Amino acid sequence: MAQETDTALVLERLFQVIVSRRGADPNDSYTARLLDKGPAKIAQKVGEEAVETVIAALSEDQDALAAESADLLYHLLVLWAARGVDPQQVWAALAARDGVSGLAEKASRKEK
Repeated sequence: MAQETDTALVLERLFQVIVSRRGADPNDSYTARLLDKGPAKIAQKVGEEAVETVIAALSEDQDALAAESADLLYHLLVLWAARGVDPQQVWAALAARDGVSGLAEKASRKEK
């Protein structure tokens, strides 16, 4: 269980660093540059990183998959920051699904 907590803390710390880059000079910070470009551009980057993650998964190269997954998570956190989503909202959404069949959860979304 400690490892899960450590992982969440890494993401929380990274999110705080990302938030701290708001308003920073885009010439000095890649994160500030992304935030300056806005949610649409950041979402595009998330999509690009997702595709790169899929390609790495299909190549069966675990190191490449880990690296691309890290890039994907980073860009997703930047998108959350740009859209005002706190990681706690995501953790709560995941916790609400704990113990619920994935099929049942997916069907409940269709009903809404």
